[in-house]
Amino acid sequence: MKRTFGAICLFLLACLGLQAAQVDTLFVNSPSMNKDIKIVSIQPDKALKGEKCPVIYLLHGYSGNEKSWLEFRPDLPQIADRDGIIFVCPDGGFDNWYWDSPIVKESRYETFVSQELINYVDKNFATLPDRSKRAITGLSMGGHGAMWLAIRHQDVFGAVGSTSGGLDIRPFPNNWNMKKYLGVRDENLEVWNNHTVINQLDRLKDGDLAIIIDCGVDDFFFGVNKAVHERLLQQKVGHDFIARPGAHNGAYWKNSIGYQIKFFKKFFEKE
Repeated sequence: MKRTFGAICLFLLACLGLQAAQVDTLFVNSPSMNKDIKIVSIQPDKALKGEKCPVIYLLHGYSGNEKSWLEFRPDLPQIADRDGIIFVCPDGGFDNWYWDSPIVKESRYETFVSQELINYVDKNFATLPDRSKRAITGLSMGGHGAMWLAIRHQDVFGAVGSTSGGLDIRPFPNNWNMKKYLGVRDENLEVWNNHTVINQLDRLKDGDLAIIIDCGVDDFFFGVNKAVHERLLQQKVGHDFIARPGAHNGAYWKNSIGYQIKFFKKFFEKE
């Protein structure tokens, strides 16, 4: 009887294993930066079997890395299987803010994410290689990065999110090493003005992107998120804006990303 029970358990585990998302840490070459960059990829079972799936790119925050999102949400593989979505989490550098820096020429994370990484993923994974099946979001520095990239590369991304994003960097001139990549703010005002998300919003018309922005009301970035929301309202650009109790921490991001994934899934399912 014990042998039979054990055999049944092994059989069930084997079946579950055959239907599990695959998590890999890979190196993707960046010709623009002349180096290999780590990514974590999470492919659902259906993609591993060759069925083409949409992709969500998840960008980490300041001091994070390619493992950050999986640490906040260890259930991402289960979500990938449930929703049939590929997740790609690149290492965006400790403090690079996802720009092509005008000062540090070897820091070209805008080019890497919007071109080199996209090309690698579409070539090597079973993706649906169209902006209508591609979304990007991130937390804090990554929220800025996601909005920055999606607004500037609307041919690549069809949907964008930000959670606790630094959507206007100018009130924080001495924080998070930004002056390393843009110069001292008061000596480089034009550069700072040109590299903040809030000043990219004029590129948007209603319907250009599916947009979701959320931020905790106790977050030090809440004011700049609210300002972006108000600017989008003035421009009559449709978007979801969520303000809920919470601060700038992992508990908030762990919760908020679930809502954003649902938002993107609905976008992917549009005809």
